[in-house]
Amino acid sequence: MLNKPDSIETGLKQLMQDIGNAAHDAARVLATAGTARKNAALLAMADAVRQNEADILAANADDIAAAQKSGLSASLIDRLTLDGPRVAAIAGAIRAIADLDDPVGTVIAEWDRPNGLHIERVRTPLGVIGIIYESRPNVTADAGALCLKAGNAAILRGGTDSRHSSAAIHACLKNGLKSAGLPETAIQLVPVADREAVGQMLSGLGGTIDVIVPRGGRSLVGRVQAEARVPVFAHLEGLCHVYVDGSAELEMATEITVNAKMRRTSICGAAETLLVDAKCAATHLVPILEALDKAGCTIRGDAEVVRRYPKAKPASEQDWTTEYLDAIIAVKLVDGVSGAISHINAYSSNHTEAVIAEDTAVVERFFNEIDSAILLHNASTQFADGGEFGMGAEIGIATGKMHARGPVGVEQLTSFNYRVRGSGQIRP
Repeated sequence: MLNKPDSIETGLKQLMQDIGNAAHDAARVLATAGTARKNAALLAMADAVRQNEADILAANADDIAAAQKSGLSASLIDRLTLDGPRVAAIAGAIRAIADLDDPVGTVIAEWDRPNGLHIERVRTPLGVIGIIYESRPNVTADAGALCLKAGNAAILRGGTDSRHSSAAIHACLKNGLKSAGLPETAIQLVPVADREAVGQMLSGLGGTIDVIVPRGGRSLVGRVQAEARVPVFAHLEGLCHVYVDGSAELEMATEITVNAKMRRTSICGAAETLLVDAKCAATHLVPILEALDKAGCTIRGDAEVVRRYPKAKPASEQDWTTEYLDAIIAVKLVDGVSGAISHINAYSSNHTEAVIAEDTAVVERFFNEIDSAILLHNASTQFADGGEFGMGAEIGIATGKMHARGPVGVEQLTSFNYRVRGSGQIRP
């Protein structure tokens, strides 16, 4: 493969550094912009998205045509696709973010010391956040709006598959910033498809990027986690489990399992593995699998599952570690909640797990002994979403344990400092 000419490489590096410098300057403005101006910008963005729906959909049609020509998978095309309701949802998410309380300046805790010092822990913006994502054009709006609400500047690097859609949405965001008198460089979209632009962002752009948030497939997130020189909020994959306990109500278990797998198979909160308590296999297993099959799901089961439900295909070891993002589910019979916990702790990506049970002791064990970012009881894994958590939207799901975990919303996009008020105290 030919190396790029030095002039091109130098030009790209300078372009990305200019973007970083502009974001850094914009972040200083946003840190003190105030709630009213930020909300005015957000509401103007939402209006612009609705007013420019035709342009957004036309741009999206170009992306879809290119994706189909290139052979992009059906699940990724689903992530990429916009229609009227999805555009309306993008605008609605921006409005919901505007309605959220402004985290900046919130006093998280305060206390007095015996020497008379009054100490406060106060939320502050992170600064500049770099978001690297694939396929989903709605992330352009969600990420930009969330960063703005939390007083941060954003550098967005969308996937080449969604470049036309993202550009059309980004134009609406810029209009909103301009109308509120905020710098248009507060939300920037990297204008080049060159993969080296990602490398430049991971380097931190000369110290101008404070946090990186990747949102995409395993290869993207793996690269970010391996190469980033700044902190990362990310999950590698959504290997989510549903456990049906022997105490579960069959109708509820069936409905939740089908929804968890089939509502949208392409999202990271979709269930990929179903674990069923062996004690209820005779009553629960076949009805649940029949419902999944009727919904169009391919079933891959362990030996006992295949014996009880011959339509299932034999599962391999790889099936327990695969994020299908498709209408496929791996199914295993386990020895009660102990067996479920052992399997999940061995194979989970620590994203989202659900337990369907009426036995409260089972639920408490499941919650206490599984260390995933999101745990649900008698509810679908598809609720693993910032909007469903009341956060307006999310910039991604974090499965790490430092700073942010689970849906990353406006509060998770802040840090804090300590403000100490005295009356002349000196330390002896």
